Amino acid sequence: MISIYKTIEDDMVVLDKIEEGCWISAIHPNEEELSFLQEETGIDLDDLRAPLDDEERSRIELEDGYNMILVDIPSLDEKDRYVTIPLGIYMTKEHIITICLEESPVLKAFVNRRVREFYTFKKTRFVFQILYRNAASYLRYLRIIDRKSDQIEEKLHISQKNSELIELLELEKSLVYFTTSLRSNEVVLEKLLRTERVKKYPEDEDLLEDVIIENKQAIEMANIYSGILSGMMDAFASVISNNLNIVMKVLTVITIVMSIPNI
Repeated sequence: MISIYKTIEDDMVVLDKIEEGCWISAIHPNEEELSFLQEETGIDLDDLRAPLDDEERSRIELEDGYNMILVDIPSLDEKDRYVTIPLGIYMTKEHIITICLEESPVLKAFVNRRVREFYTFKKTRFVFQILYRNAASYLRYLRIIDRKSDQIEEKLHISQKNSELIELLELEKSLVYFTTSLRSNEVVLEKLLRTERVKKYPEDEDLLEDVIIENKQAIEMANIYSGILSGMMDAFASVISNNLNIVMKVLTVITIVMSIPNI
């Protein structure tokens, strides 16, 4: 699905066709839509397909006529597990194009006009605003994971089952995905800060530095939560094992007592 937006007189409107200074948002586009984008923007078809591969790595490509920025964004899969998916951002002289496998809160905030000082024709600032929203989204998801792990911990205090440990394992896997993606995004952000191909005004550089700081905070938070979660899993695995040993001892004593009359 392709949607076209443009800021006109401080208001964002939806367009029927591509114009200069517009934002083209493509959510899980098919081959016909990708071919249309290639014809309208001149972006290589393979580059347009890159965000549709969930194994694609974060990177920045400076091509003739356009720049491609590929970053990982947090998401929930169909089983409500926390994962990351690629987001492609393309800057041409006339347009900004974003391509993603699914609708994301990162981009919905712009569609719903919840971002201040957002203009589709200010392409560099728009890209940095997307990256800032992405870093903030990681922090929000990390806080949710932390609260969820606290809830599972409370269940584990009164439970001797493995289901809660499996839930913690899923959260730990999510934190590994987040940490890996955040580190890849950090490399892209550092390269954006250094490159001169992306025109930056002083206020844009300040925003990009804020993005880098937010991303570093997310990395630190993910590492802290991952360490806490790993230690918690080891501790509760030991507790469950110890409880099982106690139960086995009790059963053994009962068995011996019951066998005395038979002897």
